[in-house]
Amino acid sequence: MKRYLSLFLILVLVCSLALVGCAPQKTNLILATGGTSGTYYPFGGSMAQIFNAKVENMNVTAQATGASVENCKLLGKNEAELAILQNDMIDYAYNGVEAFKDAKIDNLRGIATLYPEVIQIVATEDSVVDNVVDLKGKKISVGAPGSGVEANARQIFEAAGMTYNDLTTSFLSFAESADSLKDKHIDGFFVTSGIPNAAIQDISAQNKVRLVSLSDDAIKTLMAKYPFFTEFTIPANTYNGQTTDVKTVAVNAILATNSQLSEEVVYNLTKALFENQEELGQAHSKGKELSIEKAVKGISIPFHPGAIKYFKEKGLMN
Repeated sequence: MKRYLSLFLILVLVCSLALVGCAPQKTNLILATGGTSGTYYPFGGSMAQIFNAKVENMNVTAQATGASVENCKLLGKNEAELAILQNDMIDYAYNGVEAFKDAKIDNLRGIATLYPEVIQIVATEDSVVDNVVDLKGKKISVGAPGSGVEANARQIFEAAGMTYNDLTTSFLSFAESADSLKDKHIDGFFVTSGIPNAAIQDISAQNKVRLVSLSDDAIKTLMAKYPFFTEFTIPANTYNGQTTDVKTVAVNAILATNSQLSEEVVYNLTKALFENQEELGQAHSKGKELSIEKAVKGISIPFHPGAIKYFKEKGLMN
């Protein structure tokens, strides 16, 4: 009897081990985002929750990082499998220009456009600036040295037939630019962010400012040379005292990966992202700006095959 019991227990153990060995393994991925005080980190956390809940055996962890430039490098070294970053920065990395002129990263792949990050040019009310060409002779902050904002400013001036020689430039961060404008040390500054931007809201609450438009010709020239830009209109009343629409351009926050991640995994993530948008929008306001119609616009690097498969099913790619 003891012999049979022992055999039975051994059989149960063997079967249990076999079942454990056959159990599907979780796919563990790192989603590189941005600083904890920015938008990328909490939005990335909301996206990770969607992926983990809607994709079987998926475990995505949102990780705080230094944002776009660092995220490109993390993807390139496969130290993160997913990342939120600006589409212009990933274009620079893939093509080896701007901040990446000595460190091209050609294994980067796009998944989808998430939401627009708008180029906003803020000027003091008394500067009498309506169009970007009116910035000639003014004191303007164009963003921190080597930043995406600074690259955007240079590209916009180029499209308008201007250079830094046409004005007095300062290379300041968002916070430094806002303080300098309040103290009247500068006449205006560039911001690349979603709208409304908290720093501009803060300034416009107590100081009269104006948003500067781009001409149709400048927008056309800019988009022809830099395909990661899209045309954008900042609606009237986005900021205190802004009574008219403002024509400008935007880059886009995108979800990206590298060529190492499998087609199946990326397909499932892309599908989960767009088929659970309502839930994502409830978790974070930027989720409401996600649009399947705009998902393939503004990405100038190759798409990942898994994303291509999903967008072909939706009729967005041939």
